[in-house]
Amino acid sequence: MTHPADIERHPDLVSMRARYEIAAESPIAQLAEGLTLLSGIYLAISPWIVGFANRGTITMNNLITGLAVAALALGFSSAFGRTHGIAWVPAVLGAWTIIAPWVISGNVATTRTIWNNVLVGALILILGLVTTSLGMPRGMGERRK
Repeated sequence: MTHPADIERHPDLVSMRARYEIAAESPIAQLAEGLTLLSGIYLAISPWIVGFANRGTITMNNLITGLAVAALALGFSSAFGRTHGIAWVPAVLGAWTIIAPWVISGNVATTRTIWNNVLVGALILILGLVTTSLGMPRGMGERRK
């Protein structure tokens, strides 16, 4: 019978965690995580910065989506080895941020909301793809032999 303590010492798990720790310590990972955190915070407060806080649905969307992106970035920066499985989520949230002004109910597709969401959404999408790529094996030689 396998005990939880036995799985912690499994060679595959140890090597996988070591690979994720190395990936998380790279300058590219640190830059991507930091920019993702800042992008999420900006998205959350953007309705008040850009001046569309009076548009209820897009304001709440940006606030919730921005806080989710920032929380994910904190998770990646503190425990990438444990959160790598959801590294694709910021990319999806970035894509959602881009299309949100057109699909959210109400009269929210203004010049300000569109420019703001397309630019910050594209940045979050790109950073999400970078973060996702950090946890991927670099070549066939790194995969299980």
